[in-house]
Amino acid sequence: MPVSTFDISRVIRPNILRLEPYRCARDDFSEGVLLDANENSYGPAYQTRVTCDDGQVRVAPQVDRLQLHRYPDPKGYEVKQRILKLRPSVGSVDNVFLGVGSDEIIDLIVRITCQPGRDSILITPPTYGMYKVVASINDVGIVKVPLIVEDGAFQLDVDAVIAAATGDSAVKVIWLCSPGNPTGTILREADVRRVLDSGFSGVVVVDEAYVDFVRAERGESYARLVTEYPGLFVMQTMSKSFGLAGIRLGVGIGGREIVSYLNRAKAPYSVSSLTLDVAKDALSDEGIQKMRSVVTSLQAQRDEFLIPQLRLLPRVGAILGGNDGNFVLCRFVDGNGNASNEIAKRVYTEMAQNRGLVVRYRGSDYGCEGCLRVTVGTADENKLVIDTMRSVLSQAK
Repeated sequence: MPVSTFDISRVIRPNILRLEPYRCARDDFSEGVLLDANENSYGPAYQTRVTCDDGQVRVAPQVDRLQLHRYPDPKGYEVKQRILKLRPSVGSVDNVFLGVGSDEIIDLIVRITCQPGRDSILITPPTYGMYKVVASINDVGIVKVPLIVEDGAFQLDVDAVIAAATGDSAVKVIWLCSPGNPTGTILREADVRRVLDSGFSGVVVVDEAYVDFVRAERGESYARLVTEYPGLFVMQTMSKSFGLAGIRLGVGIGGREIVSYLNRAKAPYSVSSLTLDVAKDALSDEGIQKMRSVVTSLQAQRDEFLIPQLRLLPRVGAILGGNDGNFVLCRFVDGNGNASNEIAKRVYTEMAQNRGLVVRYRGSDYGCEGCLRVTVGTADENKLVIDTMRSVLSQAK
């Protein structure tokens, strides 16, 4: 493997290198009589009350236990410890960062590395739209190197990515999505390693929001490589496999230096006590077992029912991608076998407006012409998708 050219002092913005982070009240002391943070010592105004077996009405134990009138642990230490059990190849809690969903992490990565009006990020369309949105908000340039999309491959054009990233000193971050959204395809490890070994001096981010839905024979998380590559940063989330989109918790796994600068730049107490408590419970042994059980059921619904049934529908020309996520990318075609945005839009609109069934139109994305993205639901929901699509398509004849 080539010697790493990653130098954190050349990647992080100069003002962030000089930044003295805000010191939270709980950074120093967290026990005793706490009169240091201007909290309300009389407790929260919000109280959920429950009727106990003895007939008495009391404050719910969880609300009392969480001490919601106190600021949360700014580093989320207990949650990070449990993440290490889920991803045992990660070195320590110093390699883990917690954010308000992956979107906060995306924003922070751009803000600590890219100088507005000067630097750029590299993306590989079709991909998650927030990379572009965050770059635009922060006045950061966007270099696009499309995936190889022929036959629904959705894999990296490695030579083009390396040439674009190493040939332009303004590129500070490469965003790779694996499994991709909307592609549903895990990136080949050999290709990701080539990018990491290319001499690119910035940060390579691998967004793994859907990684738990990948079957073991197809691949695994790149989090195990962060100790090998100091410029690698892996993003994950509690929103997908754990079914906790409502708590808004994103997870970043990377080298200690990158994590340290993210912690310096983040807002204090951004992740709430409620979020940390739910995440800690979900990351217990029982919670992880439940997650894996649900993932197994979802994989079966995806591979054994939804995909085969979609392929039997009229005007469905192909199921694109590797189907490594909790969704399926379905292409509609016209009578000549050509991808048809018109048919895809008609199916999408009729189902959403008149049938009470909402999927996602993706026909405007590069390489996804004529496509709808269908989230894998419960058995009943998946049957409804097939029956409704069949009805709509039969009426369109």
